[in-house]
Amino acid sequence: MEIDGIISAIVIGIVIGVLGRLVVPGRQRIGILWTIAVGIIAALIGSAIAGAFDVADTEGPDWIEWLIQIGLAALGVAALDRSKARR
Repeated sequence: MEIDGIISAIVIGIVIGVLGRLVVPGRQRIGILWTIAVGIIAALIGSAIAGAFDVADTEGPDWIEWLIQIGLAALGVAALDRSKARR
C-alpha cells in the first residue's frame, strides 16, 4: 500500500466512523480517535466483505459497499461504547 492509499484509508475511515457514530442512538462515551480507528477498521473489513460478495466495483457510487462499511462502523462504535460503560 502506498502513501496515497494510506491517506485515503484514513480519510474514508474518518467519514465512515462519524457516519457510524451518527447511526447509533444516544450519547457515546468514546473519543474521536476511537471513532476514527473504528471507522478505518470498518472501512477495510467492509471493503473485503463487499469484494467477497462481488459488489465492491459497480458502475457509479458503490452504495452497497458504503452501507456495509457504515453498518460495521455503527456496530463497532456501539460495542466499544458498551465496553466502556461497563468499566
